[in-house]
Amino acid sequence: MMAICYILYSSSLDKFYIGHTTEPIEERLRKHLSNHKGFTGKAKDWEVVYKEFFITKGEAYARERQFKSWKSAEKLRAFIKKHSSADSEHPDL
Repeated sequence: MMAICYILYSSSLDKFYIGHTTEPIEERLRKHLSNHKGFTGKAKDWEVVYKEFFITKGEAYARERQFKSWKSAEKLRAFIKKHSSADSEHPDL
């Protein structure tokens, strides 16, 4: 079982969402984009701007907690820009 720590970005909200999952990332994004009462239900333009793969769910969760501990959108932006490949740049960030 592969686990993923991921960062979503909504340009309409100018907000990030950090999570982890063992589902395929496309399925997890579909759920975030569906109508629900949670935080990501507030926007319909979430996109995956970063993902990192782990062997265990615990490792992915630890990485999620690390990102959340930064408490800084600017630090996340800088990290994503540094670690994105040239073909997946996100000019909205």
